[in-house]
Amino acid sequence: MTTTLFVQIRCRPGTAYNVADEIGLREIHSELYSISGDFDLLLKLRVPSGEDIGRYINDNLLNIDGIERTNTIQTYKVFTR
Repeated sequence: MTTTLFVQIRCRPGTAYNVADEIGLREIHSELYSISGDFDLLLKLRVPSGEDIGRYINDNLLNIDGIERTNTIQTYKVFTR
């Protein structure tokens, strides 16, 4: 089982493509989108159930150069696919 998370990522100006490339190299994502609004990227990822989500994000995402801020949304139930 896994827990699905969506992580909104705000990048320092001019770094969104580099951040996206680095996330791709780490192969931690399910999907990664460029978005409009207050954040630059939207990351969908699946974390193994029971995993410490805060530590997982801290260890695998927040150490990427160019990330200024994140907002994590944890999902509960999938209604449709």
